[in-house]
Amino acid sequence: MQRMRSLLSGVWVDGQGRGATLLNPATEESVAESSSHGLDLASGLAFARVEGGAALRALTFAERGKLLAELARRIHEHRDELIELAMTNGGNTRSDAKFDIDGAMGTLAHYAELGAGLGDVRILPDGDSLQLGRAPRLAGRHVFVPRRGVALLINAFNFPAWGLGEKAATALLAGMPVLCKPATSTAVVAHRLVELFQDALPPGAIGITGDLEHALPGLLEAGDVIAFTGSSKTGARLRVLPNVIHNAVRLGVEADSLNSAILGADVEAGSDTYELFINDVSREIRQKTGQKCTAIRRVFVPDAVRSRVREDLVERLSGVVVGNPFADGVQMGPLATAQQHRDVLAGIARLSEHANVVLGGTCRPVGVPEGKGYFVPVTLLDAPDATAAVLHDLEVFGPVATLLAAPADSESLCALVARGGGGLVCSMYTDDRKLAGELVMGLAPHHGRLVIGSQKIAGQALGPGTVMPQLLHGGPGRAGGGEELGGLRGLAFYSQHTALQGDRALLDALVKA
Repeated sequence: MQRMRSLLSGVWVDGQGRGATLLNPATEESVAESSSHGLDLASGLAFARVEGGAALRALTFAERGKLLAELARRIHEHRDELIELAMTNGGNTRSDAKFDIDGAMGTLAHYAELGAGLGDVRILPDGDSLQLGRAPRLAGRHVFVPRRGVALLINAFNFPAWGLGEKAATALLAGMPVLCKPATSTAVVAHRLVELFQDALPPGAIGITGDLEHALPGLLEAGDVIAFTGSSKTGARLRVLPNVIHNAVRLGVEADSLNSAILGADVEAGSDTYELFINDVSREIRQKTGQKCTAIRRVFVPDAVRSRVREDLVERLSGVVVGNPFADGVQMGPLATAQQHRDVLAGIARLSEHANVVLGGTCRPVGVPEGKGYFVPVTLLDAPDATAAVLHDLEVFGPVATLLAAPADSESLCALVARGGGGLVCSMYTDDRKLAGELVMGLAPHHGRLVIGSQKIAGQALGPGTVMPQLLHGGPGRAGGGEELGGLRGLAFYSQHTALQGDRALLDALVKA
């Protein structure tokens, strides 16, 4: 069984004792163990700040971009190995594993290109020079420079590769060293990535450690940042740590999200826009066994087509084969952990108190010993009363979604969707520009991203569950209030925003140096 070690101060070190055991969630067999007990985390953070930070800041954006390109190349070179690890430790199907691994690779490659485009400079300008006096010589200019700290990247269990890739790409390009803290239960992929990345980066530029996420943030100082993806409860605990408050440690949180899909009243059953809607909802329910922060949880449809939508979704999803990802024909794997399994079953039970289960129940997984594995079937519910509080309060983090009646007027519909308390993404499907405009104005304040599906993009749409590095990822309210990615916008979180004041020619020369 693999023994995973921590990378601190540029050296691989083992923790004391047995620590945590990582399982194959399909068979419940042990695949690895990890311990971070007794490690000198403070020295590891200090080494990253001093050695890793200085080395990265000495490089230009173009040079940092080359580093990211090499990281993407190494993922590609070891892609098959990483996919198999994701299938073994994460319970991913091969398709779902590719989604995670390729997402990390693509994000790193995108930021590598952005670095090349920024060129041989070390200061990122924010806008043009501003005239401050009567004459143009006295000017001001806003710039971004690397923060003098370490970026602690705390990632969730569902995307061990992509979660690491999107945070590391932006931090490293901005010039900040990173210390990765993946979710322990599925950490094998992230651990292997850091092994692949280590000698491609300056000493101290990247590190990884295990199951002490509560101790690590307490060691952070002014200039450090925390990029966190996980539950809202853990995010809330991080916000109130004394050193986070007193040292103004920058904290970005991506947490819970009851994402929605809306079918416009103008869309006819069988049309291209309708089929796009059915395809997206079906995929987002079952992909990664529903363990996606961007998965669709609430499906709002007009009463006139509700029965047709229900029938089409049941037809599309009832044949999904559940089982061991290594078994032939399996289309959906297990949940990641025993706790996830318990939580999802309990969540379905709570939802079923206010909604009818039209697809679900029990399943007999393929290729799994009797009684083993953390499996649930695809579950679709239909709620008679769309206003029941639990439907908008409870996120069941599995292959579960609920059909709800969409109010006829857009204002009431937006108000109902907004009861989710803030989301990462909402998708709407309509060819009515007036309706699309009303929904955008009503829903944008409550979401980090809106996807507008229509007939004109039906053949090339990527789906709401795909996080693109060019666009912002995050959301208000219960979604955490954070922002990641968004192209160069992602660098701002890892940079100090500073106003320069002085001679215009000097300021312009500084940002080109």
